[in-house]
Amino acid sequence: MIVLTGATGRLGKSLNAAFPNASRPSREQMDVTDCRSIESYLRELPTVPDVVVHAAAMTDVRLAEVERKLCWDTNVVGTENLVSALQQSAPNCHFVYVSTACVFLGDVGEYTEDDQPYPKNFYGLTKLVAEYVAKRMQSHLVVRTNFVVREPWPYPRAFTDRFGTYLFADDVASGIADLVQRKLRGLVHLVGSQKLSMFELAKMTRADVDPMTLDEVELPLTVDMSLRSNRIASISIGHHQLTR
Repeated sequence: MIVLTGATGRLGKSLNAAFPNASRPSREQMDVTDCRSIESYLRELPTVPDVVVHAAAMTDVRLAEVERKLCWDTNVVGTENLVSALQQSAPNCHFVYVSTACVFLGDVGEYTEDDQPYPKNFYGLTKLVAEYVAKRMQSHLVVRTNFVVREPWPYPRAFTDRFGTYLFADDVASGIADLVQRKLRGLVHLVGSQKLSMFELAKMTRADVDPMTLDEVELPLTVDMSLRSNRIASISIGHHQLTR
């Protein structure tokens, strides 16, 4: 049995399609910030989960700087609660934690699994701490990635000076499903094969996007979130198959 958290989120909706037979608790059914809620949900499952894909998170960088306790409780404490419950009820399950390129400073880019994390913002800090929590599971996989949903860019402008090896959410979901099938463990960067500016990324789904630069906002945003992997092949954005 596979359990998927965050099924209604930006990535979760694509993970639903990648794991069609997974159990997908709503927040009402399993609130990761509430230990008793997690324990109750796990007890009611018909069988012990073999795989848990943990995608539930607070991902809004701007909101994270304002609502730090909420961000910490969701991303760090929530992961701690889930891991603690699984260690009691399903200690042998494979725990897949979805992390982010924001664990890096974002000054040089092209970060691999061997590079030292150094978060620039509070959101990135919470995701990095939660990575170490995830590693408490005997069988774990931490997946760092950077994605947007495959739909028209939701903003009128996009940064020309902020970069990443972006993917669409369905690319990431398909990639995670492949990694689960392969039973890969440890830390991996699931990355796009092409380094793009956010403006170039936005233009892929919306033609009338206007350019902007980072100096127009007052947020601790990373500049270059591009990732590379020493473990797996990159993915061509817009495709669901890992390139070989």
